[in-house]
Amino acid sequence: MTFLAPGRLWLLVLVAGLAVAYVVLQRRRRHYAVRFTNLDLLASVAPRRPGWRRHVPAAAIALALGVLVVAVARPARDERVASEEATVMLVVDVSASMRASDVQPSRMQAAVEAATGFVDDLPERLRVGLVAFDTSARVVATPTVDHEAVAEGLARLRPGTGTAAGEGIVTALDQLAGGGEAGAIVLLSDGVTTVGRSVADAVAAAREQSVPVTTIAFGTDAGTVIVAGRIIPVPADPATMEAVAEATGGQFFTAATGDQLRSVYEDIGTRIAYTLEQREVGATFVVVALVLLFAALAASLVWTGRLL
Repeated sequence: MTFLAPGRLWLLVLVAGLAVAYVVLQRRRRHYAVRFTNLDLLASVAPRRPGWRRHVPAAAIALALGVLVVAVARPARDERVASEEATVMLVVDVSASMRASDVQPSRMQAAVEAATGFVDDLPERLRVGLVAFDTSARVVATPTVDHEAVAEGLARLRPGTGTAAGEGIVTALDQLAGGGEAGAIVLLSDGVTTVGRSVADAVAAAREQSVPVTTIAFGTDAGTVIVAGRIIPVPADPATMEAVAEATGGQFFTAATGDQLRSVYEDIGTRIAYTLEQREVGATFVVVALVLLFAALAASLVWTGRLL
């Protein structure tokens, strides 16, 4: 919990001062009472064993004042709020290396399943788009609040040839340009860019539009595919993915299994689809203070016959 007006907390010193004054007055009362020699009068003025209940109302009032001081200091807490004026572009590698089975049942299927779960969990009013890339990049789904349409686009993805990650980023940026709301890109790739414009050029474009690119390096070093009867190694390229995220202000993740990828998407969803807003909770403290005050008054009335 934080305070939007922490300077007002100094009023707690006054509350503490009142509490000290109460204790001092109670002690002075007893010292004054022992000067009497009439024992009956002494017993009525300062009983040998004063009841603890007569101090309860004062303690409750002091506590209520302390709670009220906290309330006027405007306490606030962070609350996760769904982003409704934002667009997320999913950019998915569908190159031939996505046929590798080092991630079961295949990189392609695991990626589609994890991305579909990610889309399903996003706030309903958040716009989502989908770009796929192999030798070139294409828009599979323009930004929309129809998340089912994006999920259907994911289900239609099939591996091609080549890896044009730079083209994928730029194509996603084109979809975000002029949208008028905050935008972000989530890029999943499992290999080195081989065709199209360079990743460095794409990063420069993303920086110019102030669009963060969160990246996922997917797959393991043991991944292979068969091309023209030959076994071709297709390791992931985490170095490039990390550089893209760092340069654009995004987050970098690695995933070597389907479960890890789903976990990564869940993490990304909480970072991109939601924002933290400070919500004041002073009203709660005011209610607590009023309850304490009423309790103090009621206790005093019942035990002493007086309000205070």
